[in-house]
Amino acid sequence: MLEPREGIPPVVATDEALADVVAAFAAGTGPVAVDAERASGYRYGQRAYLVQLRREGAGSALVDPVGCPDLSALGAAIADAEWVLHAATQDLPCLREIGMIPSRIFDTELAGRLAGFPRVGLGAMVESVLGFTLEKGHSAVDWSTRPLPEPWLRYAALDVELLVDLRDALEEELDRQGKLGWAMEEFDAIASAPPAPPRKDPWRRTSGMHKVRRRRQMAVVRELWTTRDAVAQRRDVSPGKVLGDGAIVEAALGLPVNLQELTALPGFGHRMGKRQLEQWQAAVDRAKALPDAALPQPGRQVAGPPPPRAWADKDPAAAARLSAARAAVSALADELNMPQENLMTPDTVRRVCWEPPRERTVEKVSAVLAGLGARNWQIEQVAPLLTAAVQDPPAQS
Repeated sequence: MLEPREGIPPVVATDEALADVVAAFAAGTGPVAVDAERASGYRYGQRAYLVQLRREGAGSALVDPVGCPDLSALGAAIADAEWVLHAATQDLPCLREIGMIPSRIFDTELAGRLAGFPRVGLGAMVESVLGFTLEKGHSAVDWSTRPLPEPWLRYAALDVELLVDLRDALEEELDRQGKLGWAMEEFDAIASAPPAPPRKDPWRRTSGMHKVRRRRQMAVVRELWTTRDAVAQRRDVSPGKVLGDGAIVEAALGLPVNLQELTALPGFGHRMGKRQLEQWQAAVDRAKALPDAALPQPGRQVAGPPPPRAWADKDPAAAARLSAARAAVSALADELNMPQENLMTPDTVRRVCWEPPRERTVEKVSAVLAGLGARNWQIEQVAPLLTAAVQDPPAQS
């Protein structure tokens, strides 16, 4: 499919044009295909730079959230409809920011996973399920570009062109496999999930952080990361374009004492201006001047069990439980033809095996799983297996 059925719709960037779209989609019928394009890797944050929609009776629309930053009226117009998204958890946060919050969703990527499709990207799904090939060459472009080139707009419109058709076909397939109720539980959980809280100590996720072991070096990472984030936010560019993670780690390990030493480190090359270098050196100096009491601790206490590789030494019985549980869940996932992590998250399995309930019954294990956020269908499928696995010694099959 090279062109949307009604051609490429005009980009909606004014309040007047938006009002027409709101009216058209409010009068439309059936599910609404929704997609959003971000400028990851180019701009700061994950805001939407284009929103695509399609609905029976309304056709397709391309809405520019830069020109129309408040889309709450559009969200309200389709609030009662089912929204069809592909990989919904990626798009819902940026849609929420501009006032678009669904009450019901159908996630075609997750549906594909539950149905056992080996490739669940939108292009692959449309091709295998509907027999159409979509042009997918513009997924990683800078969507903050204005005006958006026509080939990009064509690509964007095609992303929602067949989404409802794909949804209908996947609903049939899930129903055929007896998994439609499971999928609906998953979709309800996604739609009702609260916004994720801000990540604590995000600087600890700097790539290469595992090399940084001393507290003073960690303080350098924290200071450089924080400085970089402020610069990136002010300039509205991706933090990686301001300073790479690798450079931050090199500075932390090297603890340069002056600009000459800093410039010699990888990532602080000749293309960086003196003012920038001074900014980074000042951040390093601030971290080096901190009193010991202000230095970050070597590692946060992470709630939950230790890494599985340590279980054999720390608690051999727990290690045996985990081995039995993993084997049982993996076998069931194969039988159900779905990824193991969709049947039950590995973290949930680990938590149950590390600290099983005192009474190791199906009812008690089910209660623990529910408390960890497992859905009813997952509990029904997996609780008996985990109950058998957490017996000491593990129950023999």
